Amino acid sequence: MNTSAVCTSFKVDLLNAYHCFGTTVTRAGTGADTFKGALYYATGSLGAATTAYSTTSEVSGAGYTAGGQTITNATAPTSSGTVAYWTPSANLSWTSFSATAFDTLLLYNSTNSNKAVAVYQFGSQTVSSGTFTLTMPANASGTALLQLS
Repeated sequence: MNTSAVCTSFKVDLLNAYHCFGTTVTRAGTGADTFKGALYYATGSLGAATTAYSTTSEVSGAGYTAGGQTITNATAPTSSGTVAYWTPSANLSWTSFSATAFDTLLLYNSTNSNKAVAVYQFGSQTVSSGTFTLTMPANASGTALLQLS
């Protein structure tokens, strides 16, 4: 069963400066990283131990491309108190989409070896030739998609 979690490997990767969510980069010689969101069937086993994007248990079918979607990243990470946070600047949406029994989004860094960032389990969904939209939460402490405390 999938579980929602910030991946443990991502926490370590942060300490090793592997990811850059910002609109600019402080690392020398690189640009901002590209992050993607991929959907997974409820039968998957994604969670805190997930280390990278994989096609195993990934949704397939009409309106979906393996690897998911590029996440619009025009929001710089920020903090409030001891909580650092970040939310994509746009919703993720798949049109003319058909899939059954999917319940998970994997957020991953496609620039950096498809390293996993976080797994979000949202309850089993079925869409038949329709639009599936994941609405991003407000970018604020307590509501942001990714929060580190």
